Amino acid sequence: MYGNTYRPPTQFAVFPPVIKNLLILNGLFFLAQMVPTTEVLLVKWLALWPLGTPDFARGPGGLQAIPSFYPWQLVSYAFLHGGLGHLFFNMFALWMFGVQIENAWGSRRFGVFYLVCVVGAALVQLVVATMAAAGGDLYPTLGASGGVFGILLAFGMMFPNQPIYIYFLFPIKAKWLVIGYGLLELYAGITGTQAGVAHFAHLGGMLFGFLLIQYWRGKLPLQPPRRMSW
Repeated sequence: MYGNTYRPPTQFAVFPPVIKNLLILNGLFFLAQMVPTTEVLLVKWLALWPLGTPDFARGPGGLQAIPSFYPWQLVSYAFLHGGLGHLFFNMFALWMFGVQIENAWGSRRFGVFYLVCVVGAALVQLVVATMAAAGGDLYPTLGASGGVFGILLAFGMMFPNQPIYIYFLFPIKAKWLVIGYGLLELYAGITGTQAGVAHFAHLGGMLFGFLLIQYWRGKLPLQPPRRMSW
């Protein structure tokens, strides 16, 4: 009866392996970005660029080379950040919401989940960015936010009534925080009220994270080898 049920580990760690390594890797990439010449190369090759960009475009200084999309960018973009604040808030949220999940699921399952959310966010953002590029608005996407929003969704599903303190003062249940963030991201993405923020990548991370959890729980037509329950 219990052979097809997933059994999570019982030992709790403040910095479980996947989160610890993600924090280290993101920190190292950010240090590399602090070197101007290195940052140019990292953004060119590792940031997520739209499909079908031209080889050259005319700019203030004449013709300029335009970076292209490569498949590895579906993952590599999540290790680059636009500034110290961008990095800090993403990594803090990853640790804050991810610790309980990695301890509950185990590192392997958590790592797969984070990767799926990162790639799912990239696929959604790739469609949006490619459409924008066709209209003349060409930009790269970078940051771990898509994966982090997937982790946030998982936290809200696993611990829906756990209070989260906004600004460390105002408590709100995790489920309402997730719903509120999702609606806010959808509104901002449709209206374009926050330029420079990849709202649809955030939504993509949440969507793919939700679908993967539903698959693991046996809620989709395609059934997993072992069901996960909580």
